[in-house]
Amino acid sequence: MIISMKLRATREEIDEVCEQVKQFGYKVHSIEGEERVVIGVVGVGDVTACMESIEAMPQVDNVVRISAPYKFVSREFRKEKTRIKVNGTEIGGDEFVVMAGPCSVESEKQIMQAAEAVAKAGAKLLRGGAFKPRTSPYDFQGMEEEGLKLLEKAKRATGLAIITEVMSERGVDLVAQYADVMQVGARNMQNFMLLKALGKCGRPVLLKRGLSSTVKELLMSAEYVTAHGNPDVILCERGIRTFETATRNTCDIAAIPVLNELTHLPVILDPSHATGKRSLVPAVSRAGVAIGADGLIVEVHPAPEKAMSDGAQSLDLAQFQKMMAELQPYLELWRESRKTQEAALSAGR
Repeated sequence: MIISMKLRATREEIDEVCEQVKQFGYKVHSIEGEERVVIGVVGVGDVTACMESIEAMPQVDNVVRISAPYKFVSREFRKEKTRIKVNGTEIGGDEFVVMAGPCSVESEKQIMQAAEAVAKAGAKLLRGGAFKPRTSPYDFQGMEEEGLKLLEKAKRATGLAIITEVMSERGVDLVAQYADVMQVGARNMQNFMLLKALGKCGRPVLLKRGLSSTVKELLMSAEYVTAHGNPDVILCERGIRTFETATRNTCDIAAIPVLNELTHLPVILDPSHATGKRSLVPAVSRAGVAIGADGLIVEVHPAPEKAMSDGAQSLDLAQFQKMMAELQPYLELWRESRKTQEAALSAGR
């Protein structure tokens, strides 16, 4: 349930409500605005008795039961879009954020070339895998910590924030030393021990939708991270597995507005994995902008034909620069649409 405190409730009054909720065995999570505090309540069992008790407290304005199974990430819990600050960039705000770079870090020359090119083209975050989950045990598995060190060097040279994948609970602390954003790949979307650990990692988390996962399952995985202490979660639609074989995956483009209705978390699109073909990436990227995504994560490689992983879906440096230029008219419309949405939200408060 959600508890809305009265305007300018004191700290003592807020703490009293939180303590009352805890007496019923539930956990609390508060969002503090400039004038009003909202308290989220989660736990197991019927909350009716707790609701009735809280409603009787004079400092409480309103109590509403949350119908969604995912509590903290639902629009019922928070109407405003969550804005996540990363290295001076705000994801989920007034800027469309592009993350770009190679599938995997392969060498210092490769990652530096990619970082300098994507920064020049307008990307704000550098993606690159130091640890790679591969279907075949014989494929390139990544440079591991040496790859993380190269990403850190690229960050120092370009100013780009780093997003890289973490594959296990054991790797969280190591990756968090280097990464600005911790990426959870599609195969690990329901690795619940990893999600719990990321709730305590102190870094924003980008959570990719699983290969055959529903929107509800994606949101429940996001709930794991938030319920364990980390509200900074970015959702990523990266295509799902269907009967279609013309593309690597099927881009569920409609999932973006669906997620925007259901959750306050930022939503981005991965057109590279969604299609598996570099020729389709620019068109699907434009679709992502038009349909309301908060950003893109795109695979870009200095020499895709020599890439150790995902070369077929990686843009080269010139192709990425061209795509970014072609996105500009769409981004102007995106900014106007975002202003309209924010105005409507403010009017409805």
